[in-house]
Amino acid sequence: MKAAPAAQQELLRLQALDTRLAQLAHRLNALPQTAPLAELATRDDAVRRSRAEAVGVLEDAKTELGRIESDVRIVEARIARDGERLTQTSSLKDVQALEGELVSLKRRLSDLEDQELVVMEKVEGAEGAVAAIDDERAAIAVAQQSLEAERDEASAGIATEREQTDRDRAVVAATIPADLLAFYEQRRVRGGGVGAALLRQRTCGGCTITLTGSDLEAVRRAAPDDVVQCPECDRILVRTDESGI
Repeated sequence: MKAAPAAQQELLRLQALDTRLAQLAHRLNALPQTAPLAELATRDDAVRRSRAEAVGVLEDAKTELGRIESDVRIVEARIARDGERLTQTSSLKDVQALEGELVSLKRRLSDLEDQELVVMEKVEGAEGAVAAIDDERAAIAVAQQSLEAERDEASAGIATEREQTDRDRAVVAATIPADLLAFYEQRRVRGGGVGAALLRQRTCGGCTITLTGSDLEAVRRAAPDDVVQCPECDRILVRTDESGI
């Protein structure tokens, strides 16, 4: 591939901007708030699942309490009805039957009221568990909001610099011939983010290998507008007065 030496040297400017963009992306991903926020998100997911289970327990307890309360109302109504019938009958047989039924109903009512107290305590405990979980989620939300505010403040400066660097890159890229730019991008993908490197004192700035022997001679023989590559890392080698060849 052929490209004017000036165009090749522009690759160094482009590479510097790409390196800076990679650094900014790393800084953004490595903000001190990122890991704690991820941990809080994991905790919040776990707490949400716990809340769903606790709400299920509470709803079951309330359903059980509702059933017992319904049974209590039914038994109380029957006691009231039998009590009224008892005052209205003069039949000894009916009186004995009603009194026997009332004894049974009152025993049943007592059992139901005991059950009601137990289940009411269960409901109260389940409500307390849900409330405690809600308090924990609220505390997590407060911590998240605080960390997000810190992260947003820290990332704002990075985002501003990244936007400016993107604009600068676009300006530089526009000065580079399309075929050379495409070749650089290909090398950059394969080279872990580095597509072009300065050859300084016969040393590749990409992989730090020093050219010797036939490799050095091949670079020396290359025309100024030849696009040469490092024999070790395959990145574009940009030659300048510092190259020592």
